Amino acid sequence: MGKDLDINNKIQNYIQNLSLPLHPIQKEIIAYNEKLGDIKRMQISVSQCHFLHLMIKICNAKNILEIGTFTGLSTLSMSLALPANGFIIALDKNSDTNKVALDFFNKANQNKKIKTIVKPALESLNNMKKENIFFDIVFIDADKINYTNYYESVIKLVKKDSLIIIDNVLWHGEVVDENNNDKFTNIIREFNKHVKNDNRVEQMILPIGDGLTVCRKL
Repeated sequence: MGKDLDINNKIQNYIQNLSLPLHPIQKEIIAYNEKLGDIKRMQISVSQCHFLHLMIKICNAKNILEIGTFTGLSTLSMSLALPANGFIIALDKNSDTNKVALDFFNKANQNKKIKTIVKPALESLNNMKKENIFFDIVFIDADKINYTNYYESVIKLVKKDSLIIIDNVLWHGEVVDENNNDKFTNIIREFNKHVKNDNRVEQMILPIGDGLTVCRKL
């Protein structure tokens, strides 16, 4: 049986150098986030930017939902892959980071494709269910406590063959440390089991960034 390659920083840099080039505003967001201290970890990795971009292209997606926007790197990465008539609804409760993200969207001329909603995401998701809105791809990268709640909400907002993509499912590798029983590690473990046992989707975990689960609605 073939064996997965251990990806070190040298290999990761090699991959990135031979992958899609970043848009200048993507680079600007990354540089901005570098100055934010510990919270910069909320940013997705460059390889995840490329992955989301390609998933949208491959799936011919037009309608995207994002839960957790931060300063806009993932949102912009997806928006740049959308056709002119595509759109993203981006949910986040932080008005300060939302203002930063909006500035970047404007600079990249992507503001017409992106609608941000600043309020607790579960409120917005409940409204969407009432309005019978559906999405081609949903990307979840928000507070981990509500991961299962977000997942259960968005499963009702996607149709057959649509994708739900969830970030941080390997939680810095802590999910496999049997001695680690902190609150958030256990939340991610339980969420991963929840998705694995869900017969409404087929799924796999990819070791990209901090781990992405990709689910296809059956």
